[in-house]
Amino acid sequence: MAAARVLLLLSGRAESPSFAQSVCGLLGAGPGLGPWPTHCGLKRGRLVLSDGPFPGSSARLPLQRPPFCPFAALDQQLRTPGAELPSNRGVDLGVAVLLQSSDQSVLLTRRTRTLSVSPNLWVPPGGHVGLDEELLDGGLRELQEETGLQLPHGQFSWVPLGLWESAYPPRLSWGLPRYHHIILYLLVVSWESQQQLQARIQPNPSEVSAFMWLGPEIAAAVAAAEDGTETPTHLPRDLPPSVLTVELGEDKRARPLALPTSTLLQTTPTTAEGNERVSAGTKFALRLWLQHLGR
Repeated sequence: MAAARVLLLLSGRAESPSFAQSVCGLLGAGPGLGPWPTHCGLKRGRLVLSDGPFPGSSARLPLQRPPFCPFAALDQQLRTPGAELPSNRGVDLGVAVLLQSSDQSVLLTRRTRTLSVSPNLWVPPGGHVGLDEELLDGGLRELQEETGLQLPHGQFSWVPLGLWESAYPPRLSWGLPRYHHIILYLLVVSWESQQQLQARIQPNPSEVSAFMWLGPEIAAAVAAAEDGTETPTHLPRDLPPSVLTVELGEDKRARPLALPTSTLLQTTPTTAEGNERVSAGTKFALRLWLQHLGR
């Protein structure tokens, strides 16, 4: 079994959750939607979590899962005979960077349709953390690999925002989960404006098919369209009908595209579809970002 990337301190002992176990559940999440305050040790290449303070904990962050989390559902029902989950894997660790410009907009990218995991979703840049990699370094590396942006040293600040328990497929109605991650969302605040940053973006076409910047107003509407609730049939009156994005064509050239705002308000469907939408974890991160702005 690979080295544990996510460790839980339960009754004073460090344990590695198995692939099939709900991390939120092990840390005492109740029947509510959360989030649940969680003490974290942000160590090189791994994350240590506990429901109480412990030596080496460096942050207390909100931990959340979607209301349809398959691992929570599996805890409550009998497994289908012959349908087995991986037994030789634990929970993986991912990091995502919510990049904020100096004029208070954040960058989202759309994953290409050809990716095997979460295709066609709008998410912040992010991915796996290397075994000996600092969590911030991993996030900045993923940002550069996906968008070409390398932030000058000393010209940004950062803060951990929160933790998301992620599964793919995201619902049991899509099939048994094949991936299980704890995603650490980092807010990275650049000293450069949106215009300055956008001038340097060079999307990686193997991973990114489009990108956009969201200001607080649109971000608030997207964050409010929570998964597990009905998508509003009508846009709020004060929202524009479309959002300006930059899309890569088949020739890999970037072109402006007016994306209907209603696309960003879609929620996770009950059947496996490749519909364009914002991921549930991203909505959680946007809510945390707006709270941070309010402070």
